[in-house]
Amino acid sequence: MLSQRSETILKSIVAQYIVKASPVSSGSITSDSELNVSSATIRNEMVRLEKEGYITRPHHSSGSIPLDKGYRIYVDTLGDIKLPAAEQRMVNHLFHQVEGELDGWLTLAATLLSQMVQNVALVTKPKTDACQLRHLEVISLQDSLTLLIIVFQGAKVRQQLIQFEGNITQEELKSIAEKLNDTFSGLTRSEISKKMEGLSPVEKKIIDCLLKEMEAEDNRQYVESYLDGLHYTLNQPELVHNHGQALNLMELVEQRHLVKSIIPSKMKGQGVQVVIGKENETESVHDYSVVISQYGLPGEATGTISVVGPTRMQYARTIATVSYLSLILNLLVAKLYGKEIHVEFISE
Repeated sequence: MLSQRSETILKSIVAQYIVKASPVSSGSITSDSELNVSSATIRNEMVRLEKEGYITRPHHSSGSIPLDKGYRIYVDTLGDIKLPAAEQRMVNHLFHQVEGELDGWLTLAATLLSQMVQNVALVTKPKTDACQLRHLEVISLQDSLTLLIIVFQGAKVRQQLIQFEGNITQEELKSIAEKLNDTFSGLTRSEISKKMEGLSPVEKKIIDCLLKEMEAEDNRQYVESYLDGLHYTLNQPELVHNHGQALNLMELVEQRHLVKSIIPSKMKGQGVQVVIGKENETESVHDYSVVISQYGLPGEATGTISVVGPTRMQYARTIATVSYLSLILNLLVAKLYGKEIHVEFISE
């Protein structure tokens, strides 16, 4: 366990390195910290911190830079961080300009987050443990060809063509859709499968098509995501001077592997999680930190909102921004599901 003095020195090193992106000397710590100790004492403490794996020196004569272990102490001692009230109001205003539609909200969240923290922002669409039918419609196109429109909980819409053996009027299709909605609305695929007894051949064909779409939806993990701000991260000094690291990040994005690489296998419920460097489960992102939060309605539909960037990251600002945007998305998803939750928007 670090002494108070060692922790103060370590936090000063981390804070300065985050801003300057260059090794931190003992002299700059002396002028930065409130410690009333000599430069020699600070140098001795820095040697101890290096031996214990909190910091390292790129060259013997240079200053120090934090390691993952040092960043972890810094993050864990940040305390409660909130986005300034003026920025909360700005965020609220921008979301009020977007029509009540999930894709628009998530696109805005990714764009806004990346701009505010100057790193990659990634937002995944809310996903239910098992998708539920909200509503279906069947529309006659021509003769025996019809269009099945499926709306899942969370406002996801899927369409599928169905060819019947004989002609069916639009009035008949409307009546069938009303019956199926009354019977199956709000149910999961497994629940619908148990209630198919007594369906007519036409109704069964519609439900078979519905079940295939529901199966595909249940198997669709992390495919639908919203990413913005790659250029911000690629312009960070760490990636400008390390082409291999930059190419690795671009490959993860282009091959759509980034989202699978950064989401922990066990999210700790709602609230912001910070995963630093080699704490990440996937080796391909060991050079990065991830600030991530789940949002939505636990047990009904949840997504994630996250930031990916070098371990030298503005943690306080990033945590505060991710936290606030996840609160906004909580409120918006609750609206989609007809629920009401209270969100404390403006911090005093």
